[in-house]
Amino acid sequence: MVTKLSKRELEVLDLLAKGLTSRQIADTLFISVQTVHVHRKKQPIPVHIYTQRVTYFCCFS
Repeated sequence: MVTKLSKRELEVLDLLAKGLTSRQIADTLFISVQTVHVHRKKQPIPVHIYTQRVTYFCCFS
């Protein structure tokens, strides 16, 4: 099942795939670390899968 991600969730995933920490992501997107954690919990999959999803969504959406 493919889950449609919000623009913000995609931004968080993109930054995760680039290796940023939750704190760095929060600072970059001007959101709280807790919000980053919420976005991450919505997609509880390993980082290498995040990278694949980000690549897919950036190329095909």
